[in-house]
Amino acid sequence: MTHDQSAEQLLELASLAGAEAASVFQSQSQSQPIFFEANRLKQLESIQTGGTALRLWRDGRPGLAVAHGPVEPEKLVERAIALSRLNEPETIELTATSINKHYPNLGETVGVEQLIEWGREAIALVRQDYPDILCSAEWDCEIESTRLVNSLGLDSGYRDTTLSGYLETEWVRGDDFLSISDGQTQRGVLDPALIAERILKRLNWAKENIAPPVGRVPILFTGKAADMLWGTVAAALNGKQVLEGASPWSDRLRTPVMSPLLTVYQAPEEGPFSCPFDDEGVQTRPIVFIEDGILQLFYTDLTTGRVLGSGTTGNGFKAGLNSYPTPGLFNLLVKPGKGTLQDLIQNLDRGLIIDQMLGGGAGISGEFSINVDLGYRIERGEIVGRVKNTMVSGNVYTALKHVLQVGEDADWNGSFCTPSLIVEGLFVTGRSLF
Repeated sequence: MTHDQSAEQLLELASLAGAEAASVFQSQSQSQPIFFEANRLKQLESIQTGGTALRLWRDGRPGLAVAHGPVEPEKLVERAIALSRLNEPETIELTATSINKHYPNLGETVGVEQLIEWGREAIALVRQDYPDILCSAEWDCEIESTRLVNSLGLDSGYRDTTLSGYLETEWVRGDDFLSISDGQTQRGVLDPALIAERILKRLNWAKENIAPPVGRVPILFTGKAADMLWGTVAAALNGKQVLEGASPWSDRLRTPVMSPLLTVYQAPEEGPFSCPFDDEGVQTRPIVFIEDGILQLFYTDLTTGRVLGSGTTGNGFKAGLNSYPTPGLFNLLVKPGKGTLQDLIQNLDRGLIIDQMLGGGAGISGEFSINVDLGYRIERGEIVGRVKNTMVSGNVYTALKHVLQVGEDADWNGSFCTPSLIVEGLFVTGRSLF
């Protein structure tokens, strides 16, 4: 049975089984990743995943059942009803109507040959300057489709295509091992030359190893490394964390929470992680969460929005088919400032660039202590070498209140579009090389 047919049948069978409300969420994904190892094409894969999640309420009690692959409607309904008996009654949360039922397909499909060509080009460009380097890479074209139907007449769907290219280089110099990686995610076309150029720039910076600057020094996070900061911000803006009192910003609406140089927002129509509606069928919308450092809004799903009294922001997303919707982000953008990465470097008399780090993020507490995987020392506005055996510790919230400069070089790193930025208030410790 096709997905389209099974969705309507599931709703009908759920109603016959006594459910007063139901929704069906269907997701399919198809990708053809190609892998390079040790500078050579290693393997091609073809991956298809898909599934159907039935969520229903009977006597107000919720039940969720999931089928991966072909759907047997009667069994799925039986399972959801059986599970509902184990749960307490709750408020039924369903979206009634949809303004635009099915959205235009986004992105362009790219063939395996083109992906291979891009991979080879990126590797050749790096090895032209550094023939001893070993490169591994992954290039992919993923097509995803989503459909959501419910018993209130909602029927929404969209399909998008995302291209991704990732290149990792390994440079072994005696006892010294250096790994540098970079990548790109786009809708239409990838730029292997740009990925190679970024890696070459960092390889050139890393020719000399040097002791790190220690103590409280300004830190320049590249857009790639700044992910750690924005991961904490995303957690603090989550309505569920606010509800539970876990967010330090729970009672800070309309007050400054970070530097006035920072504006943080979501944009449903921008970039490779654009999204027309959430997993509850609510249209997504542009939202400025923090404007000029002042907290404006938290993001919510239907349940969290109702309890907080703010209503949903259209940010109810499932972590997987087996989970209920919870507040989530599809993208997060930081408004660019002024100055290229080179300008930011020249503005520092002494400091540390962090480009890659080891270990997890800071979490909602904001406290962190991380090993610098790839970092560079700045003296008098110039990079003088790569640092090793270096740790940086501090608090994300404190650092974001002490921002010296925000760059204009915003780029996508995962679903965050962030520029480089210079922050104060962090502590650097390191071991001398000599």
